[in-house]
Amino acid sequence: MTVITRFAPSPTGYLHIGGVRTALFNYLYAKHTGGKFLLRIEDTDRVRSTQEAIKVIIEDLRWAGVQWDGYPIFQFVRADKHRAAAEQLLAEGKAYRCYATPEELTAMREEQKAKGLQIRYDGRWRDRDPKDAPAGVKPSIRLKAPQEGETVIHDLVQGPVTVANSQIDDMVLLRGDGTPTYMLAVVVDDIDMGITHVIRGDEHLNNAFRQYQLIAALGKTAPAYAHIPLIHGADGAKLSKRHGAVGVEFYRDKGYLPEALRNYLVRLGWSHGDDEIFSDAQAAEWFDIIDVNRGAARFDMDKLTALNGHYIRTADDARLVDAIRPLLEKAGPLDATRLGWLKVGMAGLKQRAKTLLELAESATLYARVRPLTLDDKAKAALADGGKPVLEAAVLAFGDLPDWNGPALEAWAKAYAEQTGQKMGKVAQPIRAALTGSVVSPSIFEIMEVLGKDETLGRLKDAASA
Repeated sequence: MTVITRFAPSPTGYLHIGGVRTALFNYLYAKHTGGKFLLRIEDTDRVRSTQEAIKVIIEDLRWAGVQWDGYPIFQFVRADKHRAAAEQLLAEGKAYRCYATPEELTAMREEQKAKGLQIRYDGRWRDRDPKDAPAGVKPSIRLKAPQEGETVIHDLVQGPVTVANSQIDDMVLLRGDGTPTYMLAVVVDDIDMGITHVIRGDEHLNNAFRQYQLIAALGKTAPAYAHIPLIHGADGAKLSKRHGAVGVEFYRDKGYLPEALRNYLVRLGWSHGDDEIFSDAQAAEWFDIIDVNRGAARFDMDKLTALNGHYIRTADDARLVDAIRPLLEKAGPLDATRLGWLKVGMAGLKQRAKTLLELAESATLYARVRPLTLDDKAKAALADGGKPVLEAAVLAFGDLPDWNGPALEAWAKAYAEQTGQKMGKVAQPIRAALTGSVVSPSIFEIMEVLGKDETLGRLKDAASA
């Protein structure tokens, strides 16, 4: 059997981080088993579904590196298939027409509520003769669900879960206007797409019992179900925006790398021994849905950020330059000289950054045009005996035969010893002059990247300011 999984988002809003994890689990399980991973857009809600949301979902999945096989399947265009299935069940006596009006159903629920009963359809048209149908009422079509026994779902994550059939009412398959319900559409699409494993959030577990019964009525074999727990915040509360429960674009815009997000999300509710950091190939090799935990996973933004820092440090320098260049060029285009500095200096810059935004901020020292604007702390470093250091550096550097980090550092150490100063009192004024800040990579590395002419120019600018 070829495993076929699917991710089926509704395009009624942004792609939530929990949705990305669900898609990722489906993707990895398909890759792990040599199967297929399909994407289905459940756009049957024509009022709330938008083309913009569809576009964003597809773009976000691609950015996150969760790639499906084939083309996306759109649920709405398959409405005729859904209706045909309902009509088939009706013809086989496994479904029936319900002529209850919305007003009747509301009154029924209010009465059940007042009596403290379970709110459910009472089957009033289940065995009633259609000849009794009131004039002018367009009937819905309901599944004739089994009323005795129980339905058991052997869930791959939750284990065996049982519900008495007496607790499940006859669900609507087709509404009075002929439109298919979500429950019908999902089942028919899963059958037609050959889905073997339904991996989704555990909020859908209750739906599984109804869908299981509908699949049986259609004479098909139900897929294996795996309902994964929700994601909670680090404090154990249900994930919300304050924990980071926002759309994928948030993480992209805040400077997170997709491979870091993938690695982190896979570890939310699943583990492989003590391995915290692993490649996509390793994730696909190791991942098995039966190893997913039953308990809710906790989302920790600090851990994600730390992991992102690891991936930035190990990322290709050219890729990082391309990633932050648009951010730097908001202040103006980078000429060839500054772009060259950025490329050479990236190896040092990336060691301190945890996000691309932080990386871009630190990289501004290579993008700026003289004379640099100094921040308040940089000005203070120069005011506190810094300018004599710059003047001495300008004189010494002009005659320095070897322009490299070790030679520059050797001069600074010698100057500090000669003047009886700590190294920091020598380094900080130079850093302030070179970068406009008091926080940066090694100043000797910066000077080597900038070259003699630019370094001397920046030092002279600050010394004469």
